[in-house]
Amino acid sequence: MRYSSQVKPISYLKANAAEVLSQLAERREPLVITQNGEAKAVLQDVASYEQTQETLALLKILALGNQEVAADKLKPASEVIARLRARRANP
Repeated sequence: MRYSSQVKPISYLKANAAEVLSQLAERREPLVITQNGEAKAVLQDVASYEQTQETLALLKILALGNQEVAADKLKPASEVIARLRARRANP
């Protein structure tokens, strides 16, 4: 994805807010907003934002898992399953 085609000055956003929001939802591509020629913000539709947040959460879980593997904090699956079954049998 090339962001260079999705760069607009803040004045464009102010004058065309409704159109910008419509295009964000339709295209599902982020829009870079500039102020005084410098990139200052990135706008994206809600669905893309939620997807990004879910992806980041999964990556965090994977990173934590990798840290536990590196620290040798592993348990055999059979042991974990046995504990879960015991909990379910004796609430």
